[in-house]
Amino acid sequence: MNPIIWWKRLIASQSLKKKWAFSSATVIFLSFATMSIILFIALKGWLYQQEEQEVNRTMVDLMTFFESQGHFLTVQDIQANTGLMTSIVNKNQTIRLLNIDGIEILRINKTSTFQPFNSIDFPRKGYLINTGDSSSITAVGIVKLGRFNGYVQLEHPLKSFQSIITYILTAMLLFSLCSLLLSGWIGYILASYLLKPLQDLKVTMDDVVAHGFEKDLTISYDAKDEIGELIDVYASMMAKLKSSFEQQQQFIADASHELRTPIQVVEGHLALLNRWGKYDPVVLDESLGISLREVNQMKTLIDEMLELARGEQIKERPPTNIVEYTIEVIKELSQIHPSAYIEHILPARMEMEVLISSNAYQQIIRNILSNAIRYSKSPAHVCISYKKTPLEIIVNVKDHGIGIAPQHVLKIFDRFYRVDPVRTRNLGGSGLGLSIVKMLIENASGSIHVISEEGKGSTFTMVFPLLFEDL
Repeated sequence: MNPIIWWKRLIASQSLKKKWAFSSATVIFLSFATMSIILFIALKGWLYQQEEQEVNRTMVDLMTFFESQGHFLTVQDIQANTGLMTSIVNKNQTIRLLNIDGIEILRINKTSTFQPFNSIDFPRKGYLINTGDSSSITAVGIVKLGRFNGYVQLEHPLKSFQSIITYILTAMLLFSLCSLLLSGWIGYILASYLLKPLQDLKVTMDDVVAHGFEKDLTISYDAKDEIGELIDVYASMMAKLKSSFEQQQQFIADASHELRTPIQVVEGHLALLNRWGKYDPVVLDESLGISLREVNQMKTLIDEMLELARGEQIKERPPTNIVEYTIEVIKELSQIHPSAYIEHILPARMEMEVLISSNAYQQIIRNILSNAIRYSKSPAHVCISYKKTPLEIIVNVKDHGIGIAPQHVLKIFDRFYRVDPVRTRNLGGSGLGLSIVKMLIENASGSIHVISEEGKGSTFTMVFPLLFEDL
């Protein structure tokens, strides 16, 4: 396998904490190693330069000493110059004096060995420093004492320099290794601390997978960073999913309950007909009439459930002139309920447009008016009026019906909720009409409110935002 591919797979298989620790350790180590290398090169160059300066100073002192002796030089003269001798000994340098043929005449401080005479580069005047050898620095100078012509040779060992360089290099390597381990450990601890909310989030997700929505989100994280935003988004998403799941469960339970009743009624009448009603015209007509009514009730219920499901998914909101479509719905209901009186108070300006589809608005106003007529004493009297504010269009539908008790007002928009189940069933209601109305209005960014007094009637107020061009 390709080493690069293997390395990528190895990194991909590690946890985020290990990746974080490894990345931080690598970055810190490389940064420290780069700085150490630069510092080592600079320090080595500076120290070597110091060694060259020591050689240069010694050669200057030697050349000056020889020039000051005139035509004669004795061993006693050399020994008398204690400062120069002490400096040579302390620097561990070795000095020798050669004649023109390379024969050694004098040696001071025998601590080093010299290279062969025939391999030495001699200067034409003064002295020459040779730095080509890694173990020492050598220098050769021309000496003239009367009729004596020769050379002075200096050998400056680099043992102390190399020891210092080795010590510095070892120390830097140890510090680099320690920085690698320390940065890896600190990176792992820091990653564990910073990623703890994500670990808690994973545990919560595992609980949701294992137990559903039974457990609530228990992550405590107050920082306003990316992880905090992620947790907030997750909490919001889970709340919506939980609410949707609970609504779905409740919807299925309610729908099953609502469908069970008409099915049982039809089943009972079919059983009655099967036993003895098929030969009795009166029982047969009554049972078939009731069964057909219940089948129609089930059909209406299923249609409204499908409409509710479709409405929750469709968010299309084209502009609609609500006054125009209110008139159409009133004409339609007047034919169905000829005894009902629907008072329509038209606004001063007939064009009142809101962002909602015409079908949706017709369904809203049809449901509200049908309920108002259904729950009013005959002849029903319903009044529709409009109000336009700088930001909203308000539609009021007021009836003089039986009204709604205070304890039921907040629940009438719940699915399948009925104030009086027996009366509602007899009047043909399914308990979904107002739920559909509320859903459609909220899809149009509007709201609906109701004020009711038992025995006197109810007023439904629908509020829609005004179009931007009308502002």
